[in-house]
Amino acid sequence: MSAYLVLIGLVALERLAELAVARRNLAWARFRGGVEYGRRHYPWIVLAHAALLGAAPAEVWLLGRPFVPWLGWPMLAVVVLAQGLRWWCVGTLGRQWNTRVVVVPGMPLVHRGPYRWLRHPNYVAVVAEGLALPLVHSAWLTATAFAAANAVLLTVRVRVEDAALSR
Repeated sequence: MSAYLVLIGLVALERLAELAVARRNLAWARFRGGVEYGRRHYPWIVLAHAALLGAAPAEVWLLGRPFVPWLGWPMLAVVVLAQGLRWWCVGTLGRQWNTRVVVVPGMPLVHRGPYRWLRHPNYVAVVAEGLALPLVHSAWLTATAFAAANAVLLTVRVRVEDAALSR
Protein backbone atom coordinates (compact mmCIF):
# COMPACT_ATOMS: atom_id res chain seq x y z
CA MET A 1 0.00 0.00 0.00
CA SER A 2 2.80 2.46 0.78
CA ALA A 3 4.36 1.97 -2.67
CA TYR A 4 0.94 2.62 -4.20
CA LEU A 5 0.60 5.83 -2.19
CA VAL A 6 4.00 6.90 -3.53
CA LEU A 7 2.76 6.24 -7.08
CA ILE A 8 -0.42 8.25 -6.44
CA GLY A 9 1.73 11.05 -4.97
CA LEU A 10 3.98 11.05 -8.03
CA VAL A 11 0.98 11.27 -10.34
CA ALA A 12 -0.40 14.12 -8.21
CA LEU A 13 2.93 15.95 -8.54
CA GLU A 14 2.79 15.37 -12.29
CA ARG A 15 -0.69 16.92 -12.33
CA LEU A 16 0.63 19.97 -10.48
CA ALA A 17 3.42 20.28 -13.05
CA GLU A 18 0.81 20.11 -15.81
CA LEU A 19 -1.20 22.86 -14.15
CA ALA A 20 1.89 25.05 -13.88
CA VAL A 21 2.66 24.58 -17.57
CA ALA A 22 -1.00 25.20 -18.44
CA ARG A 23 -1.10 28.40 -16.39
CA ARG A 24 2.03 29.71 -18.09
CA ASN A 25 0.67 28.76 -21.53
CA LEU A 26 -2.72 30.33 -20.75
CA ALA A 27 -1.05 33.65 -19.96
CA TRP A 28 0.95 33.40 -23.20
CA ALA A 29 -2.20 32.62 -25.20
CA ARG A 30 -4.28 35.39 -23.62
CA PHE A 31 -1.53 37.91 -24.35
CA ARG A 32 -1.83 36.89 -28.02
CA GLY A 33 -5.62 37.14 -28.12
CA GLY A 34 -6.36 33.54 -27.19
CA VAL A 35 -9.99 32.68 -26.60
CA GLU A 36 -11.08 30.04 -24.09
CA TYR A 37 -13.94 27.68 -24.88
CA GLY A 38 -15.81 25.19 -22.70
CA ARG A 39 -15.30 26.87 -19.36
CA ARG A 40 -18.37 25.19 -17.89
CA HIS A 41 -17.07 21.65 -18.23
CA TYR A 42 -13.51 22.36 -17.06
CA PRO A 43 -14.23 22.30 -13.28
CA TRP A 44 -15.87 18.88 -13.75
CA ILE A 45 -12.71 17.59 -15.41
CA VAL A 46 -10.61 18.87 -12.52
CA LEU A 47 -13.01 17.29 -10.04
CA ALA A 48 -12.94 13.92 -11.83
CA HIS A 49 -9.15 13.82 -11.88
CA ALA A 50 -8.87 14.86 -8.23
CA ALA A 51 -11.47 12.24 -7.31
CA LEU A 52 -9.47 9.59 -9.17
CA LEU A 53 -6.37 10.41 -7.10
CA GLY A 54 -8.35 10.24 -3.86
CA ALA A 55 -10.71 7.38 -4.61
CA ALA A 56 -8.14 4.86 -5.84
CA PRO A 57 -6.09 4.69 -2.61
CA ALA A 58 -9.27 5.03 -0.53
CA GLU A 59 -10.74 1.98 -2.26
CA VAL A 60 -7.53 0.03 -1.77
CA TRP A 61 -7.41 0.89 1.94
CA LEU A 62 -11.11 0.70 2.80
CA LEU A 63 -11.93 -2.42 0.80
CA GLY A 64 -8.60 -4.18 1.27
CA ARG A 65 -7.81 -4.40 -2.42
CA PRO A 66 -4.70 -6.54 -2.96
CA PHE A 67 -1.82 -5.97 -5.30
CA VAL A 68 -2.23 -8.66 -7.95
CA PRO A 69 1.09 -8.94 -9.82
CA TRP A 70 -0.31 -10.22 -13.13
CA LEU A 71 -2.59 -7.14 -13.24
CA GLY A 72 -0.62 -4.57 -11.26
CA TRP A 73 2.68 -4.67 -13.13
CA PRO A 74 1.17 -4.33 -16.63
CA MET A 75 -1.09 -1.52 -15.37
CA LEU A 76 1.93 0.25 -13.92
CA ALA A 77 3.57 0.00 -17.35
CA VAL A 78 0.44 1.54 -18.89
CA VAL A 79 0.56 4.40 -16.36
CA VAL A 80 4.20 5.10 -17.23
CA LEU A 81 3.51 4.91 -20.98
CA ALA A 82 0.52 7.23 -20.56
CA GLN A 83 2.76 9.78 -18.84
CA GLY A 84 5.21 9.51 -21.70
CA LEU A 85 2.47 10.09 -24.27
CA ARG A 86 1.05 12.99 -22.29
CA TRP A 87 4.41 14.78 -22.09
CA TRP A 88 5.10 14.02 -25.75
CA CYS A 89 1.85 15.89 -26.47
CA VAL A 90 2.88 18.76 -24.20
CA GLY A 91 6.28 19.00 -25.89
CA THR A 92 4.83 18.76 -29.38
CA LEU A 93 2.22 21.48 -28.83
CA GLY A 94 4.61 23.69 -26.89
CA ARG A 95 2.94 26.96 -25.87
CA GLN A 96 -0.32 25.83 -27.51
CA TRP A 97 -0.80 22.97 -25.02
CA ASN A 98 -3.22 23.58 -22.18
CA THR A 99 -5.55 21.80 -19.80
CA ARG A 100 -8.19 24.24 -21.00
CA VAL A 101 -9.48 24.70 -24.54
CA VAL A 102 -7.75 27.89 -25.69
CA VAL A 103 -7.37 28.91 -29.31
CA VAL A 104 -4.92 31.61 -30.36
CA PRO A 105 -6.08 33.27 -33.59
CA GLY A 106 -3.79 32.55 -36.52
CA MET A 107 -1.97 29.63 -34.91
CA PRO A 108 -1.90 26.61 -37.20
CA LEU A 109 -3.03 23.14 -36.16
CA VAL A 110 -0.15 20.89 -35.19
CA HIS A 111 0.36 17.78 -37.33
CA ARG A 112 3.64 16.43 -35.95
CA GLY A 113 4.60 14.19 -33.06
CA PRO A 114 1.69 12.02 -31.90
CA TYR A 115 -0.68 14.35 -33.79
CA ARG A 116 0.55 12.76 -37.03
CA TRP A 117 -1.47 9.67 -36.15
CA LEU A 118 -4.18 10.80 -33.73
CA ARG A 119 -6.35 13.89 -33.51
CA HIS A 120 -6.48 13.80 -29.69
CA PRO A 121 -3.52 11.76 -28.40
CA ASN A 122 -3.55 13.48 -25.00
CA TYR A 123 -6.99 12.01 -24.37
CA VAL A 124 -5.69 8.55 -25.19
CA ALA A 125 -3.20 9.10 -22.36
CA VAL A 126 -5.98 10.33 -20.05
CA VAL A 127 -8.17 7.29 -20.75
CA ALA A 128 -5.27 4.84 -20.38
CA GLU A 129 -4.07 6.36 -17.13
CA GLY A 130 -7.58 6.67 -15.71
CA LEU A 131 -8.15 2.96 -16.15
CA ALA A 132 -4.66 1.75 -15.31
CA LEU A 133 -3.81 3.82 -12.22
CA PRO A 134 -6.56 2.34 -10.04
CA LEU A 135 -5.98 -1.14 -11.44
CA VAL A 136 -2.32 -1.09 -10.38
CA HIS A 137 -3.72 -2.04 -6.98
CA SER A 138 -7.01 -3.70 -8.04
CA ALA A 139 -9.23 -0.67 -7.39
CA TRP A 140 -11.71 -1.73 -10.02
CA LEU A 141 -14.63 0.31 -8.67
CA THR A 142 -12.62 3.50 -9.04
CA ALA A 143 -11.45 2.48 -12.52
CA THR A 144 -15.04 1.81 -13.57
CA ALA A 145 -16.45 5.02 -12.07
CA PHE A 146 -13.68 7.16 -13.53
CA ALA A 147 -14.04 5.51 -16.94
CA ALA A 148 -17.77 6.29 -16.98
CA ALA A 149 -17.38 9.89 -15.81
CA ASN A 150 -14.42 10.43 -18.10
CA ALA A 151 -16.36 9.10 -21.12
CA VAL A 152 -19.05 11.72 -20.56
CA LEU A 153 -16.55 14.51 -19.92
CA LEU A 154 -14.36 13.65 -22.91
CA THR A 155 -17.39 13.49 -25.19
CA VAL A 156 -18.18 17.07 -24.22
CA ARG A 157 -14.53 18.10 -24.29
CA VAL A 158 -13.78 16.72 -27.75
CA ARG A 159 -16.90 18.37 -29.19
CA VAL A 160 -15.92 21.72 -27.65
CA GLU A 161 -12.32 21.38 -28.79
CA ASP A 162 -13.20 20.33 -32.35
CA ALA A 163 -15.69 23.20 -32.66
CA ALA A 164 -13.16 25.70 -31.30
CA LEU A 165 -10.39 24.50 -33.61
CA SER A 166 -12.64 24.64 -36.66
CA ARG A 167 -13.35 28.36 -36.13
